[in-house]
Amino acid sequence: MSNVFYCVKNKKLNMSLLTNFSITFFIVSLLICFITCADNNVANENEPESITKIGQGVGHVMNINYCYSCGYRKVFEDYAGIIQQKYPEISVIGANYDPPGINMYLSRLIGFGKMILIMCILSGVNIFAWLNKPQPAWWNWCLENKLYACMMMFFLANMIEGQLVSSGAFEISLNNIPLWSKLETGRIPQPPELFQIIDNTLQFSKMDMSNNFAIN
Repeated sequence: MSNVFYCVKNKKLNMSLLTNFSITFFIVSLLICFITCADNNVANENEPESITKIGQGVGHVMNINYCYSCGYRKVFEDYAGIIQQKYPEISVIGANYDPPGINMYLSRLIGFGKMILIMCILSGVNIFAWLNKPQPAWWNWCLENKLYACMMMFFLANMIEGQLVSSGAFEISLNNIPLWSKLETGRIPQPPELFQIIDNTLQFSKMDMSNNFAIN
């Protein structure tokens, strides 16, 4: 009888360990997917992208620095496309606009702290014991509900990070000459008015070059 009880007990223990291992493996795999996607987004934000993949423009360079977290990448792609069609001689380059001040550093700090807390939850570490503090009830809940706790912490931290780096910028310059600033005007220019500004800038550049040749 004792052998049967021992076998049943071991079977339940093995099933419990297998279940815990499966849950932990699922959480880790899910987090790896999220982290990989987040890293790819960060790489896309920081890596300048040139619309000259569509057509090789030469002679003039237009830089558009936009707020990636605001969803302005699609707007950049649309504007870069129509500018490339109307002005084939202009190369359009886009990049993420880094917010000024300490917001970027705070965002990275929150991201680092998020990963530490998630790893502590997954490993079941009582971080409050290191601080000689009693373990609060909310941390007990996190350890008992690892999947929900990690998901909630991940998305909440990402939301705060997005708010910190959200600048609302859409800054346009041509040959290092500022053409438009959404931070100053509060809006993105309409294509006709942007075309007019580009025409005036190009015309002024030609006049300036003619004057320089005349002087030389």
